[in-house]
This record gives sequence, C-alpha cells and structure tokens, in this order.
Amino acid sequence: MDHGAHIDAIEHESAAFVTAAASASGDERVPSCPDWAVDDLVRHVGSVQRWAAGMVEQRATEPAWRGEVASPADRDALLDWSREGSAGLVAVLRATPPEAQLWTFSGQGEARFWSRRQAHEIALHRVDAQLARPVEVGNPEPIDSDLACDGIDEFFDVIAPLRLRERMIGDGETFHFHRTDGDGEWLVRLTPEGPEIERAHAKGDVAVRGGASDLLLVLRDRAGLDAVEVFGDTELVARWHDLAAI
Repeated sequence: MDHGAHIDAIEHESAAFVTAAASASGDERVPSCPDWAVDDLVRHVGSVQRWAAGMVEQRATEPAWRGEVASPADRDALLDWSREGSAGLVAVLRATPPEAQLWTFSGQGEARFWSRRQAHEIALHRVDAQLARPVEVGNPEPIDSDLACDGIDEFFDVIAPLRLRERMIGDGETFHFHRTDGDGEWLVRLTPEGPEIERAHAKGDVAVRGGASDLLLVLRDRAGLDAVEVFGDTELVARWHDLAAI
C-alpha cells in the first residue's frame, strides 16, 4: 500500500470509528482496552491524530508528545472534536509529499511512515469501538484484507522490533502466522535479545492460520482463537498476547 492508500484508509476508518463510538454509551467499557471507557478511547484517538498531524506539518525532528489534548466534556461536541482531528490529519498528510523528512519511531524517516502508522492505529481502534457496541448491533466489521495484511507487516516492521523488543524475548520459541486469503506468511522466533522475524514459510512451535483481518485481530488480541485455525502449542498464543500487548 502507498501513502495515498493509507490516507484513504485513515479517512474511512476514522469515520467508522466515530459512528461506532456514537452507537455505544460513552461510559461503556472497551473490552479490548479494559482501562478505557468509549469516551476515553475517543479522547485518545483525537489526541494521537492531532499529535501525528502536528509532527508531520512541522516536520518534527524529535518526538514531541505532550500527552492528551484538552477535549469537550459534552458527548456530541466530543464526537465532533474527534471528526475534526481526523479531518485535520488527513488534510495534512494529503498536503505532504510521502518522502518528506521527519522523525519516526526509528529516527529520521519519511512522512509515508506516519500515514501507514496512523492507518493501522485507527483501524484497530475502530474495531475497539465496535467491540464496545451493544451486542445486538453485531460483531466488529473486518478490516480490509490488504490493509490488514499491511498491518501485520507494519507490526513486525515497526512495533515488535522498535516498541516491544525488550518484552518479546524467549528461548527460541517460534510462531508461524499464515494468511489464507492472499499472500502472507511470517515466522517469529523469540530470542533472549528480542524477536527475529522472517516473512517466509516455515514450521513453528505454533501455527496460526486465517484471513488477514482475523489473523491481525488475533495477533493484536482483538479476536479469539475461534476466528482462526491453530496448530501446535496453543498455550504459546496466550503467551504471545502477554508479550505483544500495546
């Protein structure tokens, strides 16, 4: 996926996120983010999207995170505030060349990093918001298959090695994740120095197979194992969730 496709995903998923949040009570707990109620999730998304927009617009050279942004207490105003933050992020990214230089999680990088990171951030939080809706509304909608596959790649390219390296350690345990609705296989080996990741077909101590959306949601602890096929040491999947939670 390219810069433009990621921006389109941010726009689409942000709209679906607000719709889902509006259909749930603001104080309803979010099952996949148990420390948050729905309105906490809305404030988090609005703050992060504004932060990312500022980073890109200013071509920031360091991570100037200033915490949660002040937001309205009134629920309708809060949802409008979230919409405004999403629109601002999309506008800034559309006006920014993908190769523009600025800070990224790995140091100096390009603006395309931020369109990709924010696309996957909001796609997962849209699912979080849908998980908090009343049961009669239905299950969360799947993430677009190509976006979900890119989300798995992004997790292994960025989040696991840069944000979770010190936590994702082990003694050589291996996990094989296999996408069944298109190309995509990943082998993860936990070592004492952190995860080693290959995009390859190989046998693991546990294998997890499913469509890209289900695979990503299981990998990121937003869906149960009944959404996928699991072969081998199923207890390792529970350990994976402890190691990879973020």
